[in-house]
Amino acid sequence: MPPSVREHLVERMRDRNVGLEDFNRLRLWLESRPEVPEGLWFKDFGSFKLCGKGRYPATFLLAGQSAAGKQL
Repeated sequence: MPPSVREHLVERMRDRNVGLEDFNRLRLWLESRPEVPEGLWFKDFGSFKLCGKGRYPATFLLAGQSAAGKQL
């Protein structure tokens, strides 16, 4: 993951108050190297959503926020 993308995600995690338990679920999911579509996608973790485009995550949304793309 490019450093600029990683830095953006860390900043958004702080802004969205993603807790340690949620972060660990996210980490495990990312470590599984999930297949994602080329276009827009999102993964709902319950307390937040991870949104991406193609192979890279792009941002975090709060649980109640609407996400675009294919739900994983």
